[in-house]
Amino acid sequence: MQKRELRFREDGTFVIAQFTDTEFIDGYDADPDSPALDAATRRTMETVIETERPDLIVFTGDVIASARARDPLDSFRRAVAAAEESGIPWAAVFGNHDSEGDISRRRMHEAQLEHACCVAEPDPPGVSGAGNFVLTVLDGQGEPAAALYLLDSGDYSPLANVGGYDWIRRDQIDWYVRESETFAANNGGAPLPSLAFFHIPLPEYEEVWRKTVCLGHHFEGCSSPRLNSGFFAAMCERGDVMGTFVGHDHANDYSGSLRGIQLCYGRATKYVSYVGSELRNHFQTGARIIRLQAGERRFETWIRQSDGTIAELPEHQPNQALAKMGE
Repeated sequence: MQKRELRFREDGTFVIAQFTDTEFIDGYDADPDSPALDAATRRTMETVIETERPDLIVFTGDVIASARARDPLDSFRRAVAAAEESGIPWAAVFGNHDSEGDISRRRMHEAQLEHACCVAEPDPPGVSGAGNFVLTVLDGQGEPAAALYLLDSGDYSPLANVGGYDWIRRDQIDWYVRESETFAANNGGAPLPSLAFFHIPLPEYEEVWRKTVCLGHHFEGCSSPRLNSGFFAAMCERGDVMGTFVGHDHANDYSGSLRGIQLCYGRATKYVSYVGSELRNHFQTGARIIRLQAGERRFETWIRQSDGTIAELPEHQPNQALAKMGE
């Protein structure tokens, strides 16, 4: 099967729709609300696709709730069906809920590669996780003009004395650096404008909220790994990644710039949050939209909501004392 190319449009733009935490479940789940939630999630994706007509769709993890699924692969196929049936290129990375059930992350990655419209790549050898790959967006001359890194941020800490969530491993960071250096070498030594997509937010996501002006909501804690493996430092050193895009914390949808990198949450696509056992949506579900411009180191981003409108996001002012400490 020939892989589909990603290209900037004639007007120089390239639009990405980020769906996150869709958490589809097959029809065997005992929760009577599950079919209605999955149907509403699909309608949200269809609304976003119809309204934005993106050039690429990226699922940033927790594509399914595998622990509640009898047939996780069926759940995965249902989760990505709106993207696949639209004919728009798409790709997915995985979150902590994707591999809690009777399926491995590696098998899940193999499953996405079986779809005709999926543009994900097989895993590079010797790199931790499943679903680490880089996509290039070509300019009018057929040359790479942007790179999109998709990484597996894992699920739960493998270290009992650490606990919490997993982290992007050193061999993944080394792989990113090698790819970044190769792109720069082929670009006259200049870093290729890039974005990165993964599920679990880096520890710097909490720092950007505390120290800088952000747009959006912070209704729950930032569930980052308890260890900082240095991926943010590597991106700063390379100077190519303009923004990162995550999910995981359903009631957060903010973005802010830290040391030249825009750290962005997606908008949860299935539901926003649980408070105890109560489902409570603080705002509409939806998707984050990203628009790149060929030849420029910048992007625009906004939230397209389930009713088709663009979200009005509040401006958050930082803690001035903490911001001063970070200077």
